[in-house]
Amino acid sequence: MLAVLSPGQGSQKPGFLAPWLELPGAEDRLRWWSALAGVDLIHLGTEAGPEEIKDTARTQPLLVAAALLAGDHLPLAEVDVVAGHSVGELGAAALAGVFPAEAAVALAGVRGREMAAACSLEPTGMSAVLGGEADAVVAAIEQHGLHPANRNGAGQIVAAGALDALAKFAAEPPAAARVRALAVAGAFHTPYMAPAEEALGAIAGGVTVADPARTLLSNLDGTAVASGTDMLQRLVRQVTAPVRWDLAMGTLRDLGVTGIVELPPAGTLAGLVKRELKGDGAPEIVTLNTPDDLPAARDLIARHGGHRE
Repeated sequence: MLAVLSPGQGSQKPGFLAPWLELPGAEDRLRWWSALAGVDLIHLGTEAGPEEIKDTARTQPLLVAAALLAGDHLPLAEVDVVAGHSVGELGAAALAGVFPAEAAVALAGVRGREMAAACSLEPTGMSAVLGGEADAVVAAIEQHGLHPANRNGAGQIVAAGALDALAKFAAEPPAAARVRALAVAGAFHTPYMAPAEEALGAIAGGVTVADPARTLLSNLDGTAVASGTDMLQRLVRQVTAPVRWDLAMGTLRDLGVTGIVELPPAGTLAGLVKRELKGDGAPEIVTLNTPDDLPAARDLIARHGGHRE
């Protein structure tokens, strides 16, 4: 059983797309997608520095484009499961056949711009909580008037909300936990993003969808989604809803996934999976960062994929 994972915001690195532009047709495709997203994806993926690609409006379509560009070079017919973290779900949905690549890139452009705009309305942020007992950490987050925006498993929960509340929370961390502020523009996946959810929902209704051609997991609850319409609604809702990557990894375990390919820029999700799905049943993982990694990814898919019912 083979799963392909698409990473989310924070995984980007300066210049990470440069080697992919050497593949035939890649530059032309990125120019087309740049027009749809309203940003220069070639510049952002090759020449832009860390500050520029940290911008939510630029980063989100860049990450979706990267996942789709790499996915073009994989035997997707043999892939059993796809899942994405946060904005990575747009790429995962396209790879599952819910909508075309062009729709995923366009939606990512709107999502990024509108979330960036929502961040400017109030001074908000996010902090990683490392360690501690999960339920106790969530309770402490909520006691401070904050939101558990990401539950990533492997002892990592992200708190989000007003900056003053985050400061008080950091000064009074939960037992056996430490709190680290994240360099993000605002409180993603919380009610603070309501204007962005509304804006994305206003255009999502015009997207033509199909039911997934392979198992597609949702960040809302970690379950497999059988309906393209349902998945599109979940993608809109996800802007203000917590990312439950912990539940998605639990589903990967329950499905019996034995091989995982993480799409570029790879490493973040592979690290979470290694810490969460360990022991005798730990899946074999390939991190796909450059075209040089494609042979290993294809070999893994050949050995573990093709088990859909």
